Amino acid sequence: MNNLSKNYINGEWVSWSGPTLDVHEAGTGDVIAKVPASGRDEMEQAIAAADAAFADWSESSLDQRIKVLEQLHAGLKERAGEIAETVCREVGMPIKLATGIQAGLPATITKTYLRMLPDFPFSEQCGNSEVQYAPVGVVGCITPWNYPLHQVILKIVPAIAAGCTVVLKPAEIAPQSAYILAEILDGTDLPKGVFNLVSGEGQTVGDTLIKHPAVRMVSFTGSTRTGGLIAHAAADDFKRIALEMGGKSASVILPDANLAAAVKGTVNNCLLNSGQTCTALTRMLVPADLHDEACELAAAAVARMTPGNPLEETTRLGPLASAQQRDKVIDYIKLGIEEGHTLVAGGPEAPEGCDKGYFVKATVFGNVKPGSRLEQEEIFGPVLCVIPYQDEADAIRIANGTQYGLSGAVWSADADRAKKVAGKLRTGQVFVNGGDFNPLAPFGGFGHSGIGREFGKWGLEEFLEVRSLQL
Repeated sequence: MNNLSKNYINGEWVSWSGPTLDVHEAGTGDVIAKVPASGRDEMEQAIAAADAAFADWSESSLDQRIKVLEQLHAGLKERAGEIAETVCREVGMPIKLATGIQAGLPATITKTYLRMLPDFPFSEQCGNSEVQYAPVGVVGCITPWNYPLHQVILKIVPAIAAGCTVVLKPAEIAPQSAYILAEILDGTDLPKGVFNLVSGEGQTVGDTLIKHPAVRMVSFTGSTRTGGLIAHAAADDFKRIALEMGGKSASVILPDANLAAAVKGTVNNCLLNSGQTCTALTRMLVPADLHDEACELAAAAVARMTPGNPLEETTRLGPLASAQQRDKVIDYIKLGIEEGHTLVAGGPEAPEGCDKGYFVKATVFGNVKPGSRLEQEEIFGPVLCVIPYQDEADAIRIANGTQYGLSGAVWSADADRAKKVAGKLRTGQVFVNGGDFNPLAPFGGFGHSGIGREFGKWGLEEFLEVRSLQL
């Protein structure tokens, strides 16, 4: 990548000579790149370019949009190895997982939209009315560092497919894959100004993006605190918003479940990307009489997940993405001890042999009390809370007892019972007995976990306004 010192505005790589932001390697702490700490002027230029490009792109044919997305898909496949290594080094996800997830999912998501678009009803009849679906306008996309390219693709692909123009502000911690994306798009038939990238900090370029009157929608993935600020700012201008935010997801293990399989599935989900996943199953609810056995199984499972160099094929647990995130997680582990929960595995000390980088031990707490900070607050690290419950009603009450509602799981030998309990969880998705993730199904949260949905036709509809012609 030769363009990291630039922004991508109106189809051109625009040089930047101002202050820069350091990008660190998660496994070593070394600085591996520098990107612009752009100012408000650069963001305003990008918004102006997107605004000017909207009139023509909003009238583009479906064939034009599909052709661009086909070219994007080919580019993502071609540069998959580079994407995987880039995100592995920035975020810390082990290379074997990063290849399938951080590089594989963006291409998969793009393909799902390519398959869907030819049959999507951009207009339909309703009695004597023609109902039309029109692009919302200029979209500001603000994306996180934990799945940096995947989260960008979830926004810009349906936005472009809908006929919108886009300004992207990628996460400062992991921005390089967004530059790869811009390079790929620069080689497609996408007209100038339809996609723009400006690197910088949230309080400057992000603030400009969410408050600019030409931006008609903000699509954000990140913390609930930042999402709240965006919602307030967008309200002043009646902007459309799509917010995918935090989670504290519960894995409910019913008494008749295969306990070993349920614990293993929960731990694997909780520790994916070192717990830096908004949907992570970080609360494991078990019948009180099975609590100790569940803790033993969880401890055995995390013992097999020793931290290591994420660039090695055999590593299963990498570091966290930044020193700030590592310190935050360690503080939560110390808090768990202070609150009196049982430390079953792990702890606040640095893992053996991991002197450099941002490593944290996979940690399990037992007898975690509902309502405690450890049980209520999103940690975003490899920390599992095991919570005993008395009966099914108690389990549902505890599962629904946080401000979040992004994901969840239910395990039972009785599939109908599992579905019934899953239907009582106030959350946007529930994995029933380890069901596979479906990229065509809607994804989003209840409560403080978000507004709107991503993936599939629901993700496309977020970027469309509805208009009726009365005939």
